[in-house]
Amino acid sequence: MAAPRQEPSELDQIYSRRFDAHIAYRTEVWKILTSKFFSRYIDPGFTVLDLGCGYGEFINNIRCARKYAMDLNPKAGQFLSPEVCFLQQDCSEPWSLPEQALDVVFTSNFFEHLPSRKSLAETLLQAKRCIKPGGRIIAMGPNIRYVGGAYWDFSDHHIALTELSLKEALEVQDFQVERVVDRFLPYTMVNRRRYPQMFVSLYLKVPIAWKIIGKQFLVIARKS
Repeated sequence: MAAPRQEPSELDQIYSRRFDAHIAYRTEVWKILTSKFFSRYIDPGFTVLDLGCGYGEFINNIRCARKYAMDLNPKAGQFLSPEVCFLQQDCSEPWSLPEQALDVVFTSNFFEHLPSRKSLAETLLQAKRCIKPGGRIIAMGPNIRYVGGAYWDFSDHHIALTELSLKEALEVQDFQVERVVDRFLPYTMVNRRRYPQMFVSLYLKVPIAWKIIGKQFLVIARKS
């Protein structure tokens, strides 16, 4: 049986408890991640959707022409920059966007929160509908192969994913998978050591360090 989808009010309570004390640090880290790594996949003229945007750390900092952010939690909209269009909805339902409206769908630490693999498939189908031919989906998330039992320390983790299971789910939707990294970033910024910004920049330049510290996967796929 699929896990019940959480109500927006419950999401607000969970994420306020989990992340409010870390917002400033997370924002600084994401400034580095967007400028030093993810910007290579996003042209300044692109239209980008941040799927499961949380507090907008990615979409607020990435440089692109048009920005969308989607989250079921209504509080998420309060943290978005004025230029970001907020879509407060269930991502497995039809998206409030026209077909082929997006160049990139980005998502980080979100798919594991969906209530079922059916919901994941329906979400990927909506992404496929809204991404332009040649556009990409870029997905990060905790890799249960390396996180192990700690994966379930968060009460709203429902789907266990690895880089290969997400790769397969994307291929079922006819995405062409371009890059698969089993170990990319460390698992979480919650209740963990806060590294200096210089360390984050250096870490991104040394992929061998990913194999030691990384516990999140990175999967990038293109719509044909």
